Amino acid sequence: MSLPDPRLSAPDARREWRQRRLLVGLAVLFFAPVGVAFYLYYGAAGFSPGHRVNRGALVEPPRELPSEALPLLGGGSTDAHFLQVKWTLLYVDAGGCGETCRRKLYETRQVRIALDRDMTRVQRVFIALGDCCDTEFLSREHPDLITVRAEQADALVTALPEAGTGRVYVVDPHGNLMMYYASDSAPKGMLEDIKRLLKLSHIG
Repeated sequence: MSLPDPRLSAPDARREWRQRRLLVGLAVLFFAPVGVAFYLYYGAAGFSPGHRVNRGALVEPPRELPSEALPLLGGGSTDAHFLQVKWTLLYVDAGGCGETCRRKLYETRQVRIALDRDMTRVQRVFIALGDCCDTEFLSREHPDLITVRAEQADALVTALPEAGTGRVYVVDPHGNLMMYYASDSAPKGMLEDIKRLLKLSHIG
């Protein structure tokens, strides 16, 4: 900060000094938060306001999934483009559907229900590997679930990273795999992500 002009009278010098202090104070108030934010985001602190635990991991770039008709549990088959209609929560597990499988299906069901008016924009798909299936449990607890027998679904299962390890995959209405959740992810994070996607998207 420069000193007041010595040619000014004492009252004028004090007034100019106060004005400059005021300007400096306002500048600090304005720029300090910006500087702190840049430091936290890019600096050694390594803090990112967008990073939170229990959120989906993005697939970058999104991976186009194969389009094919697949056999359904109750007979018949899906449309070849059944993953290109709505947002899809896709889960892959053994057809017998043990404890982990039942928990993940329950979580995806509750996430869809919690979407309220937007729940019709989301479908749930279960790809059943191996011996299939506990039909009584699935029809009773998950009547909205599209259960696909893994027969003839090799191309789709292969396109999913670490399929059958408890992950839940998110597929957009163009049939692109764009996000997944680890087996230990909390459903709250999934719900918040899906709500955000539906709010920002005009598709599905």
